[in-house]
Amino acid sequence: MLPKELTSQIRHAFLQNLIPGIFLWIIAITICFSYYFAPSAQPVFEAVATLKVKYGIVYSSCATALFGGLIPFLYFLLTKQTGKSPVAELTFYLLFWGMKGIEVDLFYRLQGIIFGTDNSISTVFIKTLVDQGFYAPFWAVPTIAIAYLYKESGFKIKSCLAQVDRRFITLTIPTIVLSNMIVWLPSVTIIYLMPPNLQVPLFNLVQCFFALLLNILGKKSANNSD
Repeated sequence: MLPKELTSQIRHAFLQNLIPGIFLWIIAITICFSYYFAPSAQPVFEAVATLKVKYGIVYSSCATALFGGLIPFLYFLLTKQTGKSPVAELTFYLLFWGMKGIEVDLFYRLQGIIFGTDNSISTVFIKTLVDQGFYAPFWAVPTIAIAYLYKESGFKIKSCLAQVDRRFITLTIPTIVLSNMIVWLPSVTIIYLMPPNLQVPLFNLVQCFFALLLNILGKKSANNSD
């Protein structure tokens, strides 16, 4: 059995992420449905795919920095949720998510090389399994958690490392991994149903809406508890 504290944290994370997750699944499903069944939407998808093909890794880096970094930061800035050094925070968001965009693009490409680029049930299943069973829990989630801990520590390495203790490893990381799966397991499945050149763009939209929705709902929850 899981420790009582971990179980409580997981339950809280599940409740916190459930509603944002449902919104994101609806958005992702709508986009996927539009691609396959709405001819009027094809010019938009073709334009995005053309940009992705033309600029490749550069597109992935810039688009992810925009959707994962700049847009959430502007929201935080407008709602006065930034720290004492907004310029440093903006730099962090842009650089971190820009690098993550390259990482995700290369990961999707690698999966395509190994498992193929079709959207058959077997291909989508194995890609989702590798993504959420290995990549996310053992690399993506821990690196994001540590990076954001570094930001919250005032960009001080010693202060950040001091907080990477046993509790962080055995409680915080597992909680984030499991709450991450609530949102990303269905979302990643839908992403892999899309053609290769539209997978990163859909990932960007899900990431952006997830950051914003989680923040908005988290504020409402905090206000209701006051």
